[in-house]
Amino acid sequence: MTDLSQPALPGTLPDKRQVAASFSRAAGSYDSVAALQREVGTRLLGQLPADLQPSRWLDLGSGTGHFSRALAQRYVAAGGVAVDIAEGMLRHAREAHGGALYHVAGDAERLPLSDGCVDLVFSSLAVQWCSQFASVLSEAQRVLRPGGVLAFSSLCTGTLDELRASWQAVDGLVHVNRFRRFDEYQRLCAASGLRPLALQRCPHVLHYPDVRSLTHELKALGAHNLNPGRPSGLTGRARMQGLLHAYEAFRQPSGLPATYQVVYGVLRKPQA
Repeated sequence: MTDLSQPALPGTLPDKRQVAASFSRAAGSYDSVAALQREVGTRLLGQLPADLQPSRWLDLGSGTGHFSRALAQRYVAAGGVAVDIAEGMLRHAREAHGGALYHVAGDAERLPLSDGCVDLVFSSLAVQWCSQFASVLSEAQRVLRPGGVLAFSSLCTGTLDELRASWQAVDGLVHVNRFRRFDEYQRLCAASGLRPLALQRCPHVLHYPDVRSLTHELKALGAHNLNPGRPSGLTGRARMQGLLHAYEAFRQPSGLPATYQVVYGVLRKPQA
């Protein structure tokens, strides 16, 4: 029998402490380069059921608080909780936007919340960093009230394939984060006990004038290479020149493409 709690690529997903530290360091620069994150989160907001009127919502992986504020504006009468594993992000959100929300340091796989305490779990581009997505789904089911909704976006295989292929041509080493396959998201959601209302994969393609613009953006987001076994130290001049040359093969009239394969999921907890 297959253990559905296992990650798609055992031993290859990043350590949570490294994820938390990387995003904490990026708190000050994140919003200035988060165009994709805003686009994806806005699209996810648009997929929330029209009949959903939560009395309390959870923004899981809340980061700098952009979508916590959007949820607060959408559901004016509801209370909100923002949870993130990166305490630097939570500090930034508190300092920038005050204490209107509860800001809680916590892990999506072990939420520090009581059973049946929210009607909506909203999570945009966060759960790809969790090694046990089945635990994320189980925790969402636990904290949701009957009829409550989990809405998430994540990344799957095929993300940044242009950058991955270019590095492969240079040295064959792992320089790009690995993500789960889409079919694993499908399988885990189907086995979660939550009822899928929608589950789809959608490519988002960004364009850059040069490779350094892309790699600097990833670093400013805190989303640069976090894989175990990644190359250590600075990238040598010869390898960087090789990367620049290899990536040029992908150039389009709009610039160098960077493709993100985004998973959108909306699931509902059955009524008791």
